[in-house]
Amino acid sequence: MAADESYPDGLLYHPEHDWVRIEGDEATFGVTWYAQDSLGDIVVYLPPAAGDAFEAGAEYGELESVKAVSGVIAPLTGTVTEINQAVVDAPETVNDDPYGAGWLIKVRLADAGDAGGLMDAAAYRAHVAEL
Repeated sequence: MAADESYPDGLLYHPEHDWVRIEGDEATFGVTWYAQDSLGDIVVYLPPAAGDAFEAGAEYGELESVKAVSGVIAPLTGTVTEINQAVVDAPETVNDDPYGAGWLIKVRLADAGDAGGLMDAAAYRAHVAEL
């Protein structure tokens, strides 16, 4: 069952509908409720490999749904330390719990200070309301 619309406080949001939870120099990335709702039923997650590095704003994986294929955008620069294998095995987890069990990757951040360009939950809600 798809999750109800939400944009939790305590996360930071990229305008391309990706979220990040920062814990020191590590972070967890995922896609927002808006992203998973726009895609519809997600059927495939193509993740990066552990050890892959990417810049903020770069595509690091793909989500495929019954409607479309969408690149997943990195909200910050970093190196992949962990992939959520549960989402690879059951991609619909992103629809069911985008901010919990549906996280996509964990990364070691190049610079956690780069987060200043991201939105808090209130700003992201306003962003989504304009779409």
